[in-house]
Amino acid sequence: MSDMSVPEEDAPTRAEAASSPRGFALPEPIAHREGLFGAGTDSSTSGFAGLVTDSFLPGEATRPYGSWFDQVVDVLEELISADGLDVAEVIEKVTVDRGQLAIFIAREHIARVASYLRDDPDLRFEMCLGTNGAHYPQDKGRELHAIYPLYSITHNRMIRLEVTCPDEDPRIPSIVSIYPGNDWQERETWDLIGIVFTAHPSLTRTAMPDDWIGHPQRKDYPLGGIPVEFKGAVTAPADVRRSVN
Repeated sequence: MSDMSVPEEDAPTRAEAASSPRGFALPEPIAHREGLFGAGTDSSTSGFAGLVTDSFLPGEATRPYGSWFDQVVDVLEELISADGLDVAEVIEKVTVDRGQLAIFIAREHIARVASYLRDDPDLRFEMCLGTNGAHYPQDKGRELHAIYPLYSITHNRMIRLEVTCPDEDPRIPSIVSIYPGNDWQERETWDLIGIVFTAHPSLTRTAMPDDWIGHPQRKDYPLGGIPVEFKGAVTAPADVRRSVN
């Protein structure tokens, strides 16, 4: 997932992005952050109290995408149409950012698209390098993102698939049946981010204890909220540890 820093005077608003002809033609504002690690403006000694950051996701690319990108998208669209599906309902948008092709897929079609990309001889993305999760609380209705880097050994190419889902229904179909090596990576993304990969063979914790409540890599998870004890000493939560009394 890419964060693009844009000067404040040039930054498009979400309304401007939504009103563009193709919906995503302008960068999408995704977050506005002040400070770091929950530091306040008058008690932090970290030096980050005055930090202000506006972050954006890439907007939809327009053709020609360049390089071999057009060929991959063309073949994928042909396969979708051949299955009797509407391309616009399967592919939400295509972005090209920092030389990387990313294809946003509607979650109900992720397994089908993964099969196309693995099996078609003109695509042959034989390897899925895992599943990464991201949480954007301000991206209403699609707060959770699952990112799948795919690599073609045959053609020496790499692309990224991205799928979103809302906080209220954090479910995305598993692709372990297509890429078995994704088993533990989907488990880890569920453990730390909270995306439920339906039909996964064993969606269990990988890093946190089985009885742990919550998903610690979510942006709204309490930072350092669990006291840590070391031989009788207690380490304060990170967001108050630097306070000056």
